[in-house]
Amino acid sequence: MKLKLFGSSGVRGVVNADLTPILVTKIGLAITMLVKAKKVLVARDTRVSGQMLEDALVSGLLAGGANVSCVGVMPTPVLAYLTMKLKADAGVMITASHNPPQYNGIKIFDKDSISYGDEKQGKIEKIIERESFRFAEWQGIGNVSHANESGLYVETIAKAVELGKKWRVILDPGCGAAYSLAPAILKSLGCKLTAINSQPDGFFPARSPEPSAESLKSLANIVRESGADVGIAYDGDGDRVAFIDEKGVFVDFDRVLAAYAAYVLKRKQRGVVVTNVEASMRIEKMAEAQGGKVVRTRVGDVYVSEAIKQHKAVFGGEPCGAWIHPKIHYCPDGIFSSVMLLKALEDEGKRLSKFVAETPVYETLRKNIPCKNEAKYRIVDKVGEGIKAAFPEHMEYSAVDGVRLSLKNGWILVRASGTEPLIRITVEGESLKAAKEIMKKGVMLINKVVGKVGK
Repeated sequence: MKLKLFGSSGVRGVVNADLTPILVTKIGLAITMLVKAKKVLVARDTRVSGQMLEDALVSGLLAGGANVSCVGVMPTPVLAYLTMKLKADAGVMITASHNPPQYNGIKIFDKDSISYGDEKQGKIEKIIERESFRFAEWQGIGNVSHANESGLYVETIAKAVELGKKWRVILDPGCGAAYSLAPAILKSLGCKLTAINSQPDGFFPARSPEPSAESLKSLANIVRESGADVGIAYDGDGDRVAFIDEKGVFVDFDRVLAAYAAYVLKRKQRGVVVTNVEASMRIEKMAEAQGGKVVRTRVGDVYVSEAIKQHKAVFGGEPCGAWIHPKIHYCPDGIFSSVMLLKALEDEGKRLSKFVAETPVYETLRKNIPCKNEAKYRIVDKVGEGIKAAFPEHMEYSAVDGVRLSLKNGWILVRASGTEPLIRITVEGESLKAAKEIMKKGVMLINKVVGKVGK
């Protein structure tokens, strides 16, 4: 069976079960072989397994002949930026992002700050599967150094953004990798900052490393009771951001993504923005009003990054708080995104609740249909063959990631789960009635196909 290590955002797994130091050492060796790396940057988030896996990774990189610079605990976007800025051959981030604390992972970036895509990931998997490692001669083993170069990132943000208002911000890094750098940056920009959960702790005792409406209830209460302008929270490695408005309300990811995309297009006087197939049609509505165009990709930030570069887009992001600003780098960046949202509110003269209120309100429904892993992709292919007939009024068809149909009153997306024996259906409608009707037709079609192909 072909080895499959990488998902849509690097290698992830439970430490010492799926993700062992032995495997991580092999990944380090494979990186040196793939890109003939001579200079590699390595960083980690705050997880308790981070140092152990860093030691294993560095051993593999050194054995392959690479010189390694360990930059310590650092947000993923900062590692990606420094990989580009310092002209390294590769940057490796040890993180499981928003996953629970027992998980960790490996995410690899190229010299342009884009994480490795399918082709490079496949080559690394092949090297490890065949164990075709190439070790350096004893005199060619690499050297390791330790340095914190995050000041270069801070300087870049200071040059890119200037805030005129003294924003009252409640910040929640969630004990993750942004615990130190994010408060320092926001304070340097003049924000009146109160930070909670800003101590590094890889057990994530305060809340889940995934910033959601549920996990950020305490932050929402603090914003509401303190009269702050905004609440800002990051995930475990700082590449995602979530917002609480001045009323203490969690801001829907799709709405703030669409509102900010429209702001960028307005400032740039049109252009291209990129998002994935799961994002709300709000983004088209808002972008087209500013003369912009939307390009949709598969789910996964690497696909968004690649499309941004390919289409010379002005902005891109996924509806999970992962925003990409190509004028800085091509990695989702929670810290820079939070600063840029404050700048957008300042430029527009609006509070956050008003800023997102200008996006249309639609109804989203989701349903999972159990299906064996070996059949789910065939079933989605069969659905693709029949879905146009089921929705004769469709306007646009896409098979970039599963099957997606745009309709006059909404859209439907049918995808095979990448991690579970499920087929996922996502529907959005201009009204709840429309969404329910679209979902009903979609489920009937899928059940019909499942009956023929077999569960």
